[in-house]
Amino acid sequence: MNLELSGKSVLVTGASAGIGRGIAGELYRQGCIVHLVSRSLDRLEEVALELAGDDRSRLVLHAFDISESETPEALLQAVGTPDILINNAGAIPAGDLLAVTEERWREAWDLKVFGYINMTRTFLEPMSKRGHGVIINVTGLAADRTDASYVTGTTGNAGLNAFSKAVGGRSLSNGVRVMAVSPGPVQTERLVGLMRDKAQAEFGDASQWREYFKNLPGGRAATVDEVADVVTFMASDRASFMSGTVVTVDGGHGGNMTSFT
Repeated sequence: MNLELSGKSVLVTGASAGIGRGIAGELYRQGCIVHLVSRSLDRLEEVALELAGDDRSRLVLHAFDISESETPEALLQAVGTPDILINNAGAIPAGDLLAVTEERWREAWDLKVFGYINMTRTFLEPMSKRGHGVIINVTGLAADRTDASYVTGTTGNAGLNAFSKAVGGRSLSNGVRVMAVSPGPVQTERLVGLMRDKAQAEFGDASQWREYFKNLPGGRAATVDEVADVVTFMASDRASFMSGTVVTVDGGHGGNMTSFT
């Protein structure tokens, strides 16, 4: 299927690793002009080298911290108004209500929750004035599979899903589509590393990390490419009447209350 994305301008936050890196890569392969955002310019250079080698004609790198409130406006000035904005930056720590301090909670939400909100606020207005645009917020299944041991992420992702529905429920009147993609566990380098550490501690053998995925649908986590493909389709005009919705990529895990671990 030709998604007709060639020449579209895209801004992807959290693009240096994991899901963000995968989304940026797929949009680049579709012919988009991709603006990569991360705190680390060195890591973005690695991504650019992997995707394009020495040809940077469709890649632009931006070292910004999304948790800083002035960043969205700075990015708007640097990039202009892209056709597509992918909000993906952020990692929220595990821990129950008593384990996560207010300081750590606010730090995590400044990046993922308020980062998404501020980016959407900043870019929605010029997209609306122009008459077209797409904003996709990458959230997470903890929004629906509420977990007291991940209370900061559960609450934050649920809020971002509601935010995407609320804003996207009205935005199409101005030609802008706002949505969320909510992945379940995804086999990123970060997740595998965490599972390897856990397996080493529990079994004395890091190679048994896949044991923690055995209760997931198909006995595995989603791949980065599977999430990136869904985001790419939703960003295209093939999904032109999708807005104010949340799409899960979890193999049915959200409807099966079997434990992840």
